[in-house]
Order: sequence, then C-alpha cells, then structure tokens
Amino acid sequence: MVARSSRAGGASNPMQYSETSEGLIRLLLTRLERISVDSYWAHRASGVRGALTKILGQMEMGEPVDPASLRTNLRVGFDVLRKAAEEYL
Repeated sequence: MVARSSRAGGASNPMQYSETSEGLIRLLLTRLERISVDSYWAHRASGVRGALTKILGQMEMGEPVDPASLRTNLRVGFDVLRKAAEEYL
C-alpha cells in the first residue's frame, strides 16, 4: 500500500482541502485589497475579491462550493496580483 501525499494533491481528508482553500482565499483577499486604486488592475481585483468573498462565505456556512469556480477565481486572482505587481517593476 502506498501512502498518499497531501502535498501532491492527494489529500485523504476533504476537510484538509477545505481548510487549505480557505487559508489561500484569505491570503489572496488580503493581497488583492492592497492593490493601489491608481492601478489599472484595481477594478478587476475588486471583482475577484467579491467572488472569492462569496466562495469563502459558502465554505464557512458549510455550503457546497463549485471546485471549477474556486480554481478559476484563485487563478484569476493570482494573475491580477502578478500583473498589478509588474506595473511597479
């Protein structure tokens, strides 16, 4: 029998995945809030923050979350964060 590694995405405990996702959402929300209002990306960041806040609320209430929506919003959030950071380089 081979042990499944949670680091490779094979988490055996679904709650562990949820806790990890919640922490990642909170981290991303904090970073997106810090994007300057003068940034081209500020408006987009606001929309992603709204979507992530809604998903986080669903998770906290124990409601089901669409995994595709979670992945998409996390990806877009990190893309916006990266592009906003590139403005200052």
